[in-house]
Amino acid sequence: MANVKVTPTQAAAQAKLGTISGARRLNIIFKTVIAVIACIISLYPIAYVIAASVNATNSLSDLVPANPTLNNYSKLFSDEQYPILLWLFNSLKVSAISTIITVALTALAAYAFSRFRFAGRRQGLLVILLIQLFPNSLAIVSLYLLLIQIGNLIPWLGLNSHGGLILIYSGGALGFNTWLMKGFFDTIPKELDESAVIDGASRTQIFTMILLPLIRPILAVIAILAFIGTYADFLIAKVMLTAKENYTLAVGLNLLLGEGGSQRSSNWGLFAAAALIGALPVVIVFLVLQKQLVGGLTTGAVKG
Repeated sequence: MANVKVTPTQAAAQAKLGTISGARRLNIIFKTVIAVIACIISLYPIAYVIAASVNATNSLSDLVPANPTLNNYSKLFSDEQYPILLWLFNSLKVSAISTIITVALTALAAYAFSRFRFAGRRQGLLVILLIQLFPNSLAIVSLYLLLIQIGNLIPWLGLNSHGGLILIYSGGALGFNTWLMKGFFDTIPKELDESAVIDGASRTQIFTMILLPLIRPILAVIAILAFIGTYADFLIAKVMLTAKENYTLAVGLNLLLGEGGSQRSSNWGLFAAAALIGALPVVIVFLVLQKQLVGGLTTGAVKG
């Protein structure tokens, strides 16, 4: 059998391929290690909360409880002192209504800023951007006084009402979301609007029948951001709600830990169980809308 001669050029090419293959394996190994570390860091807190929820001693000391039990869950649903289902319903109601209002108002505002040219348009966008630079906590006192004044005229929009809380959440979420949705509107060619106008469509028909179906990904993004922002809020809800039956889940979870002292360390098992139950709606929303979330964020960032 004749020996196959390898030319210097072929030998160099084979050595180069071997080097590339080795570098690619190292790259894969490096990425795998980083992914494993990231997963451990992300899942460790969740595992700790799950362990605390089934810990019979109501403590946070054991990652692997010696005698796991579901007593915390049964006590949570049977104890009338902590109406977890009522708080969960209140949170879902406030978050859902706020999300619907926010998405509707944001779509209309973004459409106007993207498609129309009017006096004060640029200044309006800058004002919206500047308002978002200040945290909502700075406006709590003014919002508290505002709800008192509104409650004198419209009680169901006043202090200690879900209507007043929805009013605050809906107005506070317009700024950033308007900018985000405007960037998505700008990626849609204006020729579609012009063609529809030639065919006799009105502005309302263009918005509802042509543009809204095209911006479904960003609508899902705004809905997720608005829902999570209101669902997880504690500070504003704690200040504006005073009656226990009106509490949202975040405020109710704080009540599980007591007012301080030794009592604050006695209900960690109940707290962990309630936190896991409260996290389920957010997880479900993410699983249902995850494709729209990724597509909407990437497309909206192309052009602002």
